[in-house]
This record gives sequence, C-alpha cells and structure tokens, in this order.
Amino acid sequence: MKTLTVFTPTFNRAYCLGQCYESLIRQTNQDFIWLIIDDGSTDNTESLVKSWIAEGKIAIKYHYQENQGMHGGHNTAYRLIDTALNTCIDSDDFMPDHAVEDIVSFWNSIKDENNIAGFIGLDAYKNGEIIGSKFPENLGKTTLEEIYYDHKIHGDKKMVLISKIVKKYDPYPIFSDERFVPLGILYLLIGKDYKFLPLNKVLCIVEYMEDGSSRNIIKQYYRHPKGFQYARLTTLKHSNYLKVRFKNAVHYISHSIQLRDLKFLRNSPKPFLTLSAIPFGILLHVYVLYINKIKK
Repeated sequence: MKTLTVFTPTFNRAYCLGQCYESLIRQTNQDFIWLIIDDGSTDNTESLVKSWIAEGKIAIKYHYQENQGMHGGHNTAYRLIDTALNTCIDSDDFMPDHAVEDIVSFWNSIKDENNIAGFIGLDAYKNGEIIGSKFPENLGKTTLEEIYYDHKIHGDKKMVLISKIVKKYDPYPIFSDERFVPLGILYLLIGKDYKFLPLNKVLCIVEYMEDGSSRNIIKQYYRHPKGFQYARLTTLKHSNYLKVRFKNAVHYISHSIQLRDLKFLRNSPKPFLTLSAIPFGILLHVYVLYINKIKK
C-alpha cells in the first residue's frame, strides 16, 4: 500500500500532461500512486496514459468519466483513493523532485494526529519564486481561512489531505448544465471541524495556462452561476469573518440576479447582511455582464 495518492483531473490536456508525468518519474521517493481522472477528454489522453502505464516507471491508475468539470474530478478521486494521504496536482502543473519525499517525511514525523485533516504546503512558479508568502516559522495548527485572514499570508497553497477525513464530507454538487464549483468550499467546511499543519516546502510548480480556470475566472463566473451561488451560500453560512461573509453576500446577489432567483433573500443564511449588500450586488452583476460582453 502506497502512502500518497497524487491525483490529476484532466480534460483534453494531453499536450501538457507529460510535464507532470516526467516530474513524478523524478521523485526521490516513489511512495505514491498517480491517479488520473480523465473528465471526458476527446484528445489522445487515454492512449497516452496507457502508454505510460505500459512503461511501468511509476504506479498509475486511470479512470475515465463523462465530463463533469474539475470539481467532479475531485469527487471521483476522493471516492477512489485508498491511500492515507492525497493531493491534487493539476494537469498543467507538476511536482518538484523532492515533493513526495517532503510530504511522506512530514507525515511520518507527526506525533499528534488529533484534530488534523492534513497539511498545507507552498506553490511556486517555474523560476522557483514562491507564490505569495511562506508560513511563519512558529505557526502551529491552523485553517485555510486563518492563514489568509488572521496571519495575512497570501498566494495559492497546496493542500495535502488525510483521505479518511475528506471522505467524511459530502461531494461537490453536480449541476447538469454547469461544469464548475469553487474547490475551496470543501476546505472551508473541513476547517470547521479540523485543523491543518503548515509545511514550508514547495510541493507544486504552477503554470497558469491560457485555457486554465485561473485565467478565465470572469467567464467561469458568468457560465456557472449555480456552482458559484452554492459556494457563496456555503461561505455566508460558515465563514468566521464578517468581511468575507459580506463579500460573498455581494457575489451571491449577483449570481441570484443572473439566475432570476426571487427567493435569494429567503434562502440566505444571513438575510440582514444579504439585504445590506443588495446595491453592491446589483453593481457587480452589471460589471460582470459588461466584462463578459467585451471579452467575447
């Protein structure tokens, strides 16, 4: 049994998936399995992955499903994973050579697993520059929200989750006519029950591709209002920070206008806060319409 599952949801990314494969071959610790969730690709992803499996250089599992979006890929991965730990490396990203060794070594060094859902490492660009900021050396158990809003740490971070913990939580909702739900909602919910340990090691090298979700967030925002509305409602209910709840109330109103959801105020877990955010939500909706129009 391997300790770690590195899972990669992918959709028509055969042209760049090899970068991740090569990085996994170079890992100084091979105590992992690579789980590839093919989310309905129509390119040569399947034949490419099967050729890598035939090479036998690393342990690989391949799973094909009808297209559900990134969050659907995460749902499937969490269902299939049977290792102690898991982490997601996107199809356009890869791992530095010592990443698996750093993960496994840190895991083996943890003496007290009580109330721990995993740990949080660093992302970096290809030139080695850390994305955002490192963790303070004296930082102990924490949550993702606390990292950003109490400790003022910024930038994308890499989550490593304890598999038996993440399996306790409901999967991301699947909307038949949409393909996107913000992934951070799961980490917010886990953070209500558990803490994470910070790890000041680079676990992922990130490349923001032109066809990736990070570079197309406005389009995602407009195309997937149900997924975003769900995320805003969840954050409104569970965030510990007033400014975060208010910001999400503004976005919730914007999505609700687009969806023509007349029950948005009744459905809000924070109706008075949502009421106060209505003017800002209207302005945001107009702005999103304008930006989406000029980007077409």
